[in-house]
Formats: sequence, C-alpha cells, structure tokens
Amino acid sequence: MRELEYPFDGELILKKSKKIKRTLLEERSDFTQKRIAVLGGSTTHDIIRVLELFLLDQGIRPVFYESEYAQYWQDVMFDNPELVSFAPDLIFIHTSNRNIAVWPTVSDPEERVDELLSEQFSHFQMMWEKIAEVYHCPVIQNNFEYPFYRLLGNQEGVYPQGRICFINRLNEKFYQYARENGNFYIHDINYLSASYGLDRWADPLYWHMYKYACCMQAIPAFAHNLANIVKSVFGRNKKALVLDLDNTLWGGVVGDDGPENLEIGQETPMGQVYSEFQGYVKAQKDIGVMLAVNSKNEHENAIAGLNHPEGVLKPDDFVLIKANWEPKSENMSAIAQELNILPDSLVFADDNPAEREIVSTQTSGVAVPEIGTPEQYIRVLDHSGFFEVTSLSEDDRKRNEMYRANMARKVQQERFTDYREYLLSLEMQGTIRPFEEIYMARIAQLTNKSNQFNLTTRRFTQAQIEAFAANPEYITRYGKLTDRFGDNGVVSVVIGRRGTMADVEVYRRGETPDAADGAASESELTACGTAAGSATAGSSAADGTVPDSSATDSVADGSVLHLVLWLMSCRVLKRDMEYAMMDSMVEACRDCGIGTIMGYYYPTAKNAMVKEFYRTMGFEKTDETDTGVTIWRFEIPADYEKKNTVIE
Repeated sequence: MRELEYPFDGELILKKSKKIKRTLLEERSDFTQKRIAVLGGSTTHDIIRVLELFLLDQGIRPVFYESEYAQYWQDVMFDNPELVSFAPDLIFIHTSNRNIAVWPTVSDPEERVDELLSEQFSHFQMMWEKIAEVYHCPVIQNNFEYPFYRLLGNQEGVYPQGRICFINRLNEKFYQYARENGNFYIHDINYLSASYGLDRWADPLYWHMYKYACCMQAIPAFAHNLANIVKSVFGRNKKALVLDLDNTLWGGVVGDDGPENLEIGQETPMGQVYSEFQGYVKAQKDIGVMLAVNSKNEHENAIAGLNHPEGVLKPDDFVLIKANWEPKSENMSAIAQELNILPDSLVFADDNPAEREIVSTQTSGVAVPEIGTPEQYIRVLDHSGFFEVTSLSEDDRKRNEMYRANMARKVQQERFTDYREYLLSLEMQGTIRPFEEIYMARIAQLTNKSNQFNLTTRRFTQAQIEAFAANPEYITRYGKLTDRFGDNGVVSVVIGRRGTMADVEVYRRGETPDAADGAASESELTACGTAAGSATAGSSAADGTVPDSSATDSVADGSVLHLVLWLMSCRVLKRDMEYAMMDSMVEACRDCGIGTIMGYYYPTAKNAMVKEFYRTMGFEKTDETDTGVTIWRFEIPADYEKKNTVIE
C-alpha cells in the first residue's frame, strides 16, 4: 500500500489509520494470523494501532495482547493468566531508558556502577528466561536510546558514571544475549531515535503528559521498523533485488554514451554516489539477497557497462541479467519463474517513474519503491527493510552462488535427452538426518519462507523447531543436497507426529491433537527419539503453536505417523530429493514400529503444485473436504523398495 511504503507521511498514517486499515482488509484476504503480546514499560496503545497497519500490509493479521501500563515485567514473572491463555506467537517488550530503575551518580565508584549494570541486566534476563521457559516463542526487545541531556557534556560516554556510557554497556549486554539466543531479537531504538532526531524523539512533553517513550509523530517510524523484524521472523522477507542499469547503477546511458563515458568512480561527486550505491548493492549478497538485472539495453552493452573498470558490481555478481527490449514487467515475471520464486519475493529498483509504474501495476506483488534521486537510493532501500536480517545462515551467504550453480545445471540438462542420465551426471550426494542444532535457524527459516512446495504451509519459529527436535513424539528430518556444481544447503524438511488413526479427524480440521493416550516404554522412547530426531511438546496447531513440553510425559502407541510438515526449496525441484526424503521417513518409521503414514494437503493460493504430490509417493487418497483439504494414506510394505535411485 503506497501510504505505508517508505518514505511515508507519518502524520497522515496517524490521522487516517482507520481508513487505511479498512482498505487493507478489503484489498486482500490471504492473511496469516499471529498472536502478538506487547508488554510495555510505557503507553503502547498507539504503537499497536499503527503496527497493525504495517503488519497487515505484509500479509500478517495480528491479534494483540496489551499489558497494563508498566506491567511488562510483572506480567511475565507472575504468570498473568490472561497472557498465559493468550499463548503468544511472539512477545514484544517495549521498554526505554525511562525504565532504567537506578542510574549511577557522578560520585559512585566504578565498582558501584558495575553493580548497577549487573542489576539492570539481571532484571531483564530473568524475564527473558522465564519467557523461554513458559512461552517458547520469539522475543523482540527494545535496546535503550540515549538520554536527551548530558550532565557530563561531551564526556558523558567516557566516564563510567555517565548515562551514555551506562546505556552503551547495558546495550552491549543485550546484544551479547541476542548473539547467544537464537529466538531473541533487538529492536534498535537507539539507532532509530538518532535517525529520527533525538531532540524530537525524546520530547519530554510526551512522557510527562501521556507516558509515551517517544513523541507521537515518531510512532509510525517506530512501528514500521518493528514490523520489519516481525515480518522477517515470520518469513515475509523479500528474496531478490532486481535493478535497472542506466542512471540507476551508473550515470548515463551505456548504449548512447559508451561504457567509457559512464559516470561511475571517484572522479566526480555523482560518480562517487553511484559507486557507493553499487557497493551497498553488492553487500546484499552477503546476507543472502539474490541480485538480478532488468534493463532496456542490448545485452552486450549491459555487460560492457558492468565491466567498467571503476564499477563495483560485475556480471558475475548477478544471478540473472535480463537486458533486452521486452517490457520490464514481462522480464520481472520471467526472473521470478527462472529463480523458482514468486513475484512477491522481488524488489525492483529503477530510476524511471514510468517503468516503476508499469512493473508495479503489471506484475502483482513486486515491491517497487520510490527510490528518489541517486543520493537517496541507499537510504530508501535500507530503511524500507525489505531484507531485514533476523538470522544469517551459511546458506544465506551462499545463496547467489547456489542459484548461479542452478543456471549451470540448466545448461547441463539441455545436453541430455534422457532425464535420468542428466540427474546421474550431476553426481548428487544427499545428507538426511534428524534435526541438528547447527541447522535449527535454517530449518525455521525454510518453514517460514517456503510456499510453493509446502504441503501444509505451517510456520514455525526456531524455538518450536528446537522443541520438535527434543520430543520423542515427533520424527524430524532435514535434507541437504550437493552435486558437482556446488552445495545447495538445507533444502527439505519433514516433521511427523506419532499417533493413531483416531487422530485423523483432528488433522482433517487443520489441527494437531494434544498428547495422545497410551504409553511407551522408556527404551522405546529412547530408540525412537534417537532414530527419529523427534521434538517438543504436546501439540502444534495449524498456525505453528507448540505447547510446553512439560505437559506431555508419554507418547502415542506409535502405530501411525501423521505428517505435520513437508516442504522443499523450489531450487531443487525435480532432482529426486523428495524420493530420498520419503525413503528416510519410511526407514525412521520402521525403526519406531510405525506401519502407516498419513499425509495432509492444505491448499493455499501458492501451493497448488503439490496438490497431487502424495500420489506420486505411492499414497492413496482417503478423503477430501469441501475446502480442498485432502488426506492420504501409505501402508509401509514389508518389501518397500527405495524410490531414490540417483542421489547417493
């Protein structure tokens, strides 16, 4: 929605919030509902009001729990029944420097300052650990912004007794905690307040009159920044940045001016601007953003421009280069198709407003920011938060190389008339194992990002993935795939829950039953847990909720495995990885004494490609609902023959 795209008019958003919300709800219906608890150390009502708009714009329909004023700590530590029953998918803790209980004084010795620092950090750490113990959900925590005055002037950050020094040290403790805990994220209001303007941000009038931690006008910027983290946690990030060339990556038109006359490099102020932008774009590769070109140009001219000796970006930095005279909207659709991602995963940056409008109106879902003048390009793209980082895996860092390798595989495929011979020529090697700690973040990322090859489209946080991996009721598998062109990383995930045929009706409704009746011996649990890599708590609802594992002390009789999740990255489609995963699940079921596997397909707007997937795996369809949900059954034969014959 244009009104919510950066740079936005914050006062307009505050004034028209009801109308904007109504429009958002009318324009789309494919929302993912999430329960978000907002625990405030100050007034939070207007933050929630505006945050809802930005989340709706990202396809997330939030249901909020709001703590009473300044009861953020008490709600968690004393198990507020309302919060417990709310069972949040995510908790946001909105505190600020106004919630620092005791500050050091100028006369305090350093030892006393250290004690105060430890006390303040422990206050928060206790709360975070209680959340991890009780709620098993991600936490977003504000850091601390600088105070609006400096008693020690320019030495405020030098002396340990200074408030700026104290805040810096406390923030660093928060950052260290975030580095060590994968489900904990910092909302950087220290940067945000500086970007907005600290004098305006911290206007004391709003605290003393309304108990707002920032001025009213800053709330849209605050909510937008927070929404970027929330949508990233729930897998709503964009995946690829598609760029125009002329007057976007360099000054001038390469076809008219010639590559030697392009404005790029250190010789002119504007050339420096374009060089800095190219450097910013190239750095996106390091966080897993795929780069592509969509330019009206002769291909040879585009390559010549990208090979400019002063250019930072080179042809090899791009997964795809579409330099032709086709409509850019058609090129965008082709780029999405060739990358096996949906158009709503793309961001398009172009200096030409007419081209932006064409792509925006003709290619549904593509983000097309108003990037402004060249010196504004970085700020607009960066503040828009399209690629907000909440986890950074090795697969993210290698994503461009992975997709470039896929292009090489396509070239290789064209040389073969026999598809199986082509697959064998790839010399594929698979690794399929129960969930392991090193891959938890990547597995959670896949559950939130994969839409097309995703049979149930359930979303799970890292905490929930870790819980599955610890509970013997669940069989878990991740799959990695390498070949002679490179490493594809973790590309497939399967989660199954032990139960009986009596549970089918619950799954039919898109739910997951609580811990089933019946018990298993300790030796049986150990054997199955080890073989299956199983997981957490009693149940997981269709939205991904996983309850406290302490509620479950026994497992079902184990006669049936219900598939809670089966997904695969589209970059390895038709490579037989699905057959290898099926073989692994059958083996795990045999180890646990399971003879039947039940599969479920829940249709969405994006996963029609796997509607008949279970049939290809040998399942028999047993039921179909009015809403298109299908139920499939597979009886494991004694002479089961492995389906994968091309992956070692």
